[in-house]
Amino acid sequence: MDKPKKKHSVQYDNWGYFFIAPFFIVYIIFSLIPLLSTFWNSFFENYRDGLDIIGPNWVGFGNFKEVFKSDILRYSWNTVVMWVLGFIPQIFISLLLSVWFTNTELKLKFQQFFKTVIYMPNLIMASAFAMLFFTLFSDNGPVNAIFISLGWTKESIRFLTYTGWTRTLVATMNFLMWYGNTTILLMAGIMGIDESLFEAARIDGATPLQIFFKVTMPLLLPIFVYVLITSLIGGIQMFDVPQILTNGAGSPNRTTMTLIMYLNKHLASKNFGMAGAVSVLTFIVTAILSGMVYSSTMKNYSNSKGKR
Repeated sequence: MDKPKKKHSVQYDNWGYFFIAPFFIVYIIFSLIPLLSTFWNSFFENYRDGLDIIGPNWVGFGNFKEVFKSDILRYSWNTVVMWVLGFIPQIFISLLLSVWFTNTELKLKFQQFFKTVIYMPNLIMASAFAMLFFTLFSDNGPVNAIFISLGWTKESIRFLTYTGWTRTLVATMNFLMWYGNTTILLMAGIMGIDESLFEAARIDGATPLQIFFKVTMPLLLPIFVYVLITSLIGGIQMFDVPQILTNGAGSPNRTTMTLIMYLNKHLASKNFGMAGAVSVLTFIVTAILSGMVYSSTMKNYSNSKGKR
């Protein structure tokens, strides 16, 4: 009697691990290991004094104590001010544009053209943006030439010597670079909302403002929180624009010096212990603020869903 032949079946259960393995390998090599090494190096004295290399010597929390003795709180305040100045108009304009472009009643023409135009600044390198603004607002730049020709001023304004002007320029550049990306994200969130909800609100006699605050914003909250947190993280990591605009000095009088610019000062001087301490503190602050924003906003979102 012939034995029944065994059926050979191909097992696909473990193929998923094969496809996701490259991500984890790259993440471990280029993100996790450098992150852990940064934490480890923050506990060592390791810097260059002339041609001599001091360390690495174990100092525990000594680097952190030195960081708090420095002007890090001032640099943190500078970072927050410039981020807020850029984020408030960014989120306002982005919300307005996203509602306009997704409103089926307005039927705006040339939408694809306008979407492309508002997103284009996001494709320009920050260094190019900073050099452009540096040229425009220099002592002999086009802006001063226009002001003088219109009779608004008799002599050139040294914009980069005033704290208010310099911070405003940094915030303006960040706004122009990122409001297009924010608009696209918010548009995607609004387009994911069922159109019948808007139609029902219009039938019930709701005004556009009521529809926005009672229908759009509550349902858009998860995307809005994502935009807020990513913008917050980007704001804390603000570096390239003020670095190039002020030539790394944070002028005037270090009022535009950010946390990452301060970190870069230590890296440039090969003080890896202090740089590691600043990095760890920045990481902790970012994690705490992001967690607070997420928990507070999503808690209200969960409560509002539970009441329905």
